[in-house]
Amino acid sequence: MSTEILAPMPGTIIDVSVKPGDAVEEGDEMLVLEAMKMENNIVATVDGTVKEVMVSVDDKVATNQVMVVIE
Repeated sequence: MSTEILAPMPGTIIDVSVKPGDAVEEGDEMLVLEAMKMENNIVATVDGTVKEVMVSVDDKVATNQVMVVIE
């Protein structure tokens, strides 16, 4: 079963620290999303393996946009 990590708010991706195939544990930082001049760490919500990273640095994201898929 896959878990999708969604953008909690609109903003800009300023750091991506995972790639497909990486193992992650719940709480691991995966992305940094800048919104309203604040940096928001986006963390894994489950243990698993990164299946897909759907954003890159400087991408603009919308609320609830899928950013990472974890298996």
